[in-house]
Amino acid sequence: MTLEAAVQLRLGALALDVELSVPAGEVVALLGPNGAGKTTLLRALAGLVPIERGSVRLDGATLEDSATGTYVPTEKRPIGFVFQDYLLFPHMTVLENVAFGVRSRQTAMAWVERVGLGAFAGARPSQLSGGQRQRAALARALAPDPRLLLLDEPMAALDASARTEVRRDLRRHLSSFPGVRLLVTHDPLEAVALADRLIVIEQGKVVQQGTPAEVTERPRSPYVADLVGVNLLRGEARDGSVTMDNGQAIAAAGAASGPVFAVIHPRAVALHLHRPEGSPRNVWRGRTDAIEVAGDRARVRVLGPIPVVAEVTPASLAELRLAEGTDVWLSFKATDVSVYPA
Repeated sequence: MTLEAAVQLRLGALALDVELSVPAGEVVALLGPNGAGKTTLLRALAGLVPIERGSVRLDGATLEDSATGTYVPTEKRPIGFVFQDYLLFPHMTVLENVAFGVRSRQTAMAWVERVGLGAFAGARPSQLSGGQRQRAALARALAPDPRLLLLDEPMAALDASARTEVRRDLRRHLSSFPGVRLLVTHDPLEAVALADRLIVIEQGKVVQQGTPAEVTERPRSPYVADLVGVNLLRGEARDGSVTMDNGQAIAAAGAASGPVFAVIHPRAVALHLHRPEGSPRNVWRGRTDAIEVAGDRARVRVLGPIPVVAEVTPASLAELRLAEGTDVWLSFKATDVSVYPA
């Protein structure tokens, strides 16, 4: 069973142009900034937003095809959809919500118990916690035995204290679902915990996809680099250096030739009040622009010939007496730069 889709449409300022193939054997997460088109893509797959050009095929059956005019209405598509706000019917009980799309009340009750809500079958959504509402919405989506499960930001409505437990439960239910699984998230931890493959969408287009390790270790856009917390540069490699469009260059061990991305982890960037001595190949002067302290690390953005984020301990922050607007020197070794083809 496989979902094959090519979706082109315009919605306001968004121009969506995405092709994807998702087999039943993996959980795929769509990542991207707000307004990238992630939710619009899910809604198009479900038939809630019309496709201008393209097609949607599931398990060999055509659900929509602009070339032939084929269109299967949303209610007749074998799709379960968990919306961001769950959209449970407020006047119905949990059991009635789950039974909405199935003929057998016995089947609905089995799903209510399966997601751990047997004791709340007669409760209204307003009487449930956020995690319980999410489980009720998931049961409602799965009860009709769909072949495609779509989840739009399934954790967004939960507070931080509930997410770990609900994420664990959701991972268990996703692993037991035999159909195609596609979820939208903006949370990299959620994506890595739940998905086998990530598809990154920016401005309506796929910019990167791969396993969580492949995407996080080799980001291909500033958005992905920000998600994983690394510095990403793009330039032309030649003989051990990478030159950016602005003419600035960094030394990078292993940089051969051609267009490349260069990644520098903030932990590899050292900060100094005076020009450092020693072996670092990359040294320049800059000025601190923003400082964020989180736990035992402090991230310091340094403006200069090439803006870079450094990560230091709070003790180093105090020792250097760093504040926004402080003049500093930064350095990192050529061997701390990871280079791969652009």
